Amino acid sequence: MLLLTRKLGENIRIGDDVKITIVEVKGNHVKLGIDAPPSVKVHREEIYERIQQENRRAQAQQGGEAPRTPEPPDRPDDKEAP
Repeated sequence: MLLLTRKLGENIRIGDDVKITIVEVKGNHVKLGIDAPPSVKVHREEIYERIQQENRRAQAQQGGEAPRTPEPPDRPDDKEAP
């Protein structure tokens, strides 16, 4: 695991297409802004785990056929700030 230290307003780059910006720091909470192309799926860990569980359940019900990755429901805390 790579550990980085960043200050408010500073960025992290992942490849050429993904930029992560430190938007806000309050106590032990950090708000990140993520710029990524639509082809790059970005999920919070708990949403990603739920998608994986749903995929495994669907695969078991379909007898091993690989299901498509469902999109998680929109949540207010997942949207970009205005």
